[in-house]
This record gives sequence, structure tokens and C-alpha cells, in this order.
Amino acid sequence: MMRPLPRLPQGEATLQALAQLYADHHRQSSSIERAVDRATAMLGSPAFLSILTLLIFLWVSANMLLPFFGQIPLDAPPFSWLGSLLGLIALYVAILILATQRRADQLAGRRDELALELGILSEKKSAKIIELLEELRHDSPNIKDRVDHEATAMATPADARAVLDAIKDTHQDMMAAQAAAVAP
Repeated sequence: MMRPLPRLPQGEATLQALAQLYADHHRQSSSIERAVDRATAMLGSPAFLSILTLLIFLWVSANMLLPFFGQIPLDAPPFSWLGSLLGLIALYVAILILATQRRADQLAGRRDELALELGILSEKKSAKIIELLEELRHDSPNIKDRVDHEATAMATPADARAVLDAIKDTHQDMMAAQAAAVAP
């Protein structure tokens, strides 16, 4: 159960939105996804590395010492069973890491969307503030009225589509330049 968020001063609503984003991400995950996250965290811990190292040492030691006691080793050198077992463990670890990374990427995408929305909102607020300051400057008898082209341009919110198109064009230009540099 999620504990209630503490009351935050005005302007801290962004932190609440981000906390809600994380809470929603966790709540929407399935029990299998949460188990995979826990398993990946456990596999990435120093304790797991220590235990795995100890188990490999015991396996090798036991299989090397058994012939001295007249016993047949379960996995004689070059330890093919151990190699197969470690290969299987590596496969599962890789799958767990990929599954965990996929979920982390989903959360990062949502964070990026939130950051983008906040950036757009901040840009609109800044443009409105500049517009109001310009109106105040024009209306105030104590301030010399003049045309400020830069302030006029800044008072207009950016066109998000035009910015996105410019980013795409720049990216395509960079890719073309890289391709031309590689071509003989």
C-alpha cells in the first residue's frame, strides 16, 4: 500500500507528479514483472557474486578431491557440467536483465514525456511573462516606449512541431554527413 505523500510547498507539484508516475508504474506492473525486478536486483548484488564464487569453488574443490578418497567425481575436469550450468545461469541472467531494462525503458519514456510537457508549459509561461512585461512597458508612462524585436519574438511561444521538424532535419543532416565521411 502506498503511503500518502507529505504536503509540499507550492511549486512542488512536479515532485508529486513524478512520485505518482513511479507509483503508477509499480502498480501497473504484474506480479511476474515485480518478481523479475527483485530477481535482477538480487543477481546484481555483491552477495550473489560471493555466493556464486563460493559455490564454484566448492564444486571444483569437491570434484578435484573426490578421487583422493576413492570416489568418482560427479564432474571431472574440465568440468563440463559446471560449464553447462554456468551457461544456463548466464542465459537466465541475460533474459532477466533484458526484461528489467524493458520496464526501465518504459518508465524512462514516461519520465521523458513528463519532462517534455513541463518544458512546453514552462516555455509558454515564460512567453506569457515576457508578453505581460512588454505590455507593462508600453502602458507605463515612466518607461520610454520603444520597439524590442527580441522581446516580441520571445513573447511568442515556440511551435513544437517546427522544433521537432528542425531536430529531425538536423539529425538527417548529421546522418548524411556521417555516411558521406564513411563512403570511399
